[in-house]
Amino acid sequence: MEILGASLRICVDDLDTAVPFYERLTGGTAVRSERGGVRVAAVGSFLLMSGPEAELELLRKVAATIAVRDVEETHRLLTDLGAQVLAGPVATPAGRNLLALHPDGSLFEYVDHRG
Repeated sequence: MEILGASLRICVDDLDTAVPFYERLTGGTAVRSERGGVRVAAVGSFLLMSGPEAELELLRKVAATIAVRDVEETHRLLTDLGAQVLAGPVATPAGRNLLALHPDGSLFEYVDHRG
């Protein structure tokens, strides 16, 4: 498994207000999407999320989003290492993802950019 990078996950009350700050901070432009009532903006290494509290409650439990080359390969390795894959791999607007609970109790999202 090759880790390509990680994103810091930040739940915000108002995505439209938060995005300009992070765009100026990083010098980048937000890439926006929406899924399950949660609005998301990826800006540099930041992943901003806004939406219903019930949805955000779960998202806050995820320590980080880790970009990998291949989610299927990651799934196999995580399972071999004793992690519990809770969801996925599933298609997302940007590729595929899965949620995995590591043996130490940490919860991570793994994503790739394949279709």
